[in-house]
Amino acid sequence: MTMQDHAAAATITVRGRVQGVGYRMFALRTARELGLVGTVRNEPDGRTVTIEVEGDRAAIETFAARCAQGPPRAHVEDCRIEWRTPTGQYRDFRIEV
Repeated sequence: MTMQDHAAAATITVRGRVQGVGYRMFALRTARELGLVGTVRNEPDGRTVTIEVEGDRAAIETFAARCAQGPPRAHVEDCRIEWRTPTGQYRDFRIEV
């Protein structure tokens, strides 16, 4: 099997106390550790983080489970994953400002 056989993508939406608590840096470190690419950003509502991620489906599932826990100072109330078709547009994982 090739990497193409496992290619997946998802949008993960995380709500709760997830801004101002190091959540984006946590997502960055976790995604890179799992070999995923994409972006993470704070939303204007002050309580939502949106993550676009691509890579191995099993790695994305692990990533989503970790996102549902978050870093120590976060309090995740809701974490939703929406699977989509990979675009191949990302080369690494980065924080969008």
